[in-house]
Amino acid sequence: MADMKIHSDFKPLASALNLPKVTVEPSKGFGEVLKETMNEVNKLQLDADKSVEDLATGKNKNIHETMISISKADLAFRMTMQVRNKVMDAYQEVMRMSV
Repeated sequence: MADMKIHSDFKPLASALNLPKVTVEPSKGFGEVLKETMNEVNKLQLDADKSVEDLATGKNKNIHETMISISKADLAFRMTMQVRNKVMDAYQEVMRMSV
């Protein structure tokens, strides 16, 4: 009963603030998010490979940019592996549950 009174007390406040209406767009599914993430990690790996190739052939003389791109690719790959490990641990835990 007290919850209803508190809720009704906020209605005039919300209308007085003239807050914009919030629309919620449908969220992406897990598979789609995973696919986008894997594509981004792959792009970082390819960019790092290209940067190393450009440094080796002399097209790019900036070793700092090359090292940064390698570090980005390495970090993204390690993070992906950690997420994979956590998902596999969760899957194994579910499989161990008795029904």
